[in-house]
Amino acid sequence: METKLLNQEWKEIGTIELNESVFGIDINEGLIHRALVYQLSNARQVVAHTKTRAEVRGSTRKIYKQKGTGKARAWGNRSPIRIWGWVAFGPRNTVNFTKAMNKKERRLALCSILSSKVKSNNVFVLDTLNFSEAKTKNMVSVLNAIPYTKNVLLALASKNEVIEKSARNIPNVKTLTTDYLNIQDLLKYTTLVLLKDSVEKLNTLR
Repeated sequence: METKLLNQEWKEIGTIELNESVFGIDINEGLIHRALVYQLSNARQVVAHTKTRAEVRGSTRKIYKQKGTGKARAWGNRSPIRIWGWVAFGPRNTVNFTKAMNKKERRLALCSILSSKVKSNNVFVLDTLNFSEAKTKNMVSVLNAIPYTKNVLLALASKNEVIEKSARNIPNVKTLTTDYLNIQDLLKYTTLVLLKDSVEKLNTLR
């Protein structure tokens, strides 16, 4: 399958070949969802942690006598009914939220969402993107010509500090290399902008 190849002024200068097995497969929404859950779960940091009865500091001495006060029967100041006591059934930082997913499935999910973007005409391929210096206005002038509505994900074949610095102050625009393309970013950003060498790299996914 082919798509338009554009220059930096967004004028068509030819076509470029897209691998059918990467950009033209059937969309598997269930697999995309599983890949997203896998990514979010493995990125989750376990921070919430409460102390148990054995860990909280304090005495076991009864605060007041058992009978005659009219109050509920309670033991020491470590009781969970006290604000300074231990927490019953509280969160612990020993919980493991990581999930497993086959590499072939993750790659298929990535190809599936790339195919979805191609079918919805949200993928644009630029021949090259060259700036003489890292200026935000250079990237803004390029993006103003693109018919995008919400946000843009710019995928580079390799790290380019000039392009990254030119785009990092623009809201709803993100740059990353094709090695770090992921389900979360592809779902978050509506428009995907690829460079010619980025496409050549992605064509070898499958």
